Amino acid sequence: MLIKKTKSLCPVCGIVLDADIVEEEGKVWVVRTCPEHGTYRALYWSDADMYRRFDAYECIGNGISNPHTTVSPAGCPNDCGICPNHRSMTLLANIDLTNRCNLNCDFCFANAQACGYVYEPTFDQVVDMMRMLRAERPVPVLAVQFSGGEPTMRDDLPEIIRKAKELGLYQVQVATNGLRIAQDPDYIVELKEAGLSTVYLHFDGVTRETNSKIASDRRAIANCEKIGMGVILVPTVINGRNDHEVGAIIKYAAEHIETIRGVNFQPVAFTGAASEDDVRKERITIPGLADRIEEQTDGIIKKDYFYPVPCVVPISRLVEAYTGKPQVMFTTHQHCGAATYVFVTDEGMVPINRMLDIDAFFESVDKMATKFSKGGSINKYMTLVEGVKDLYVSTRNAEQKNTGEFLKLIGKTLLSQDFEALREFHWNALFIGTMHFMDCHNYDLSRVQRCCIHYATPDGRLIPFCTYNSGPVYREKVWKAFARPQEEE
Repeated sequence: MLIKKTKSLCPVCGIVLDADIVEEEGKVWVVRTCPEHGTYRALYWSDADMYRRFDAYECIGNGISNPHTTVSPAGCPNDCGICPNHRSMTLLANIDLTNRCNLNCDFCFANAQACGYVYEPTFDQVVDMMRMLRAERPVPVLAVQFSGGEPTMRDDLPEIIRKAKELGLYQVQVATNGLRIAQDPDYIVELKEAGLSTVYLHFDGVTRETNSKIASDRRAIANCEKIGMGVILVPTVINGRNDHEVGAIIKYAAEHIETIRGVNFQPVAFTGAASEDDVRKERITIPGLADRIEEQTDGIIKKDYFYPVPCVVPISRLVEAYTGKPQVMFTTHQHCGAATYVFVTDEGMVPINRMLDIDAFFESVDKMATKFSKGGSINKYMTLVEGVKDLYVSTRNAEQKNTGEFLKLIGKTLLSQDFEALREFHWNALFIGTMHFMDCHNYDLSRVQRCCIHYATPDGRLIPFCTYNSGPVYREKVWKAFARPQEEE
């Protein structure tokens, strides 16, 4: 059964092709035919019912008002930069600081060891990229993640972080394998003092079999815990390799809730030279991951508890209507990612879905945003009072001690007009999310055009994550354009 039409890529030659998203036997597939290499069929989502549930949250944004490139005759994804056709703002910007690395993971996006050259933008080039992010309109970028390669291999990383904060980048993350943080406790102190917000730690499992650096990871987390540095665990999930430990990873995170703020699972993307057999055996999609999480947490975190990223757009609308200031809108494609929260209590993990009727909550927020947009101070006050009442109605399980605290926080935030207070939400909340980045096998152009995670490049462009790493392979082109010979190292 045809669900919709889109465009995709030939996984062999990379040309753009018309494609169908179809449902067959309860699963969703992307199908296209290359005139030279024939028909290719790839798994898109392993659960059609969940696909349709997420479809209800589709929200197409307006993009940015000052795009960096024009629409070329070649069309998407060959004119990324970002062009006027892109429909989402930058929620998180990535900046590759280097392609040098002290590990050689076989599934790495960057494939750093195999390049044969060094990509490492200068300090001034990095600053220029950050200034470009802060110049984005209508909302300057607030969050940046330094990546690579391994960004801690740059000695000037503290200076880069310090400059990011100086330029107004509120959230500063470092995507790292954690080796240097584990080996040198003083190093994470230096990064925190420079302004680092979060350590985005590559963490594939809780055993030696799934995570060869587990001992190092534990030391890195302990060093972060000593100084109050927040950590997000980032497992790359590969079917048949570590998918049996996703529940154990969540439980490990809950046991270290004082420092671990969340787990962001990343189902593997086959950006390298993977065979069709590898893709078939090792592919896992968001529904499959959610199934395993429910099974391995003994039903505590249910598959139905996960919601797509754009479900939170009503909150952005509310803040924008209430303050009169443009806000970042989470208008990423509804099938790019999913998330939920659990509260870690003395009794164990309590999903937010047991505390609130999530759909009723977002409906109430959306209703408040619509009323606020009509203006008027009296109307604003009455809407606030009525809206807080509606939020309390969305409470499902009032005997949970954190339920009242959460709703009081929402009310306090609205009454004080201080939306920064929402940061308190993390007092014992564990974020559990997943982003399934695409590859040339499951590529969907409609997802690319709604991407909220963008790479900044030294030539002044912003490139959507999945285009940067697959398709035209912008990463390779950018790195080569600004590379220097490896023998200089």
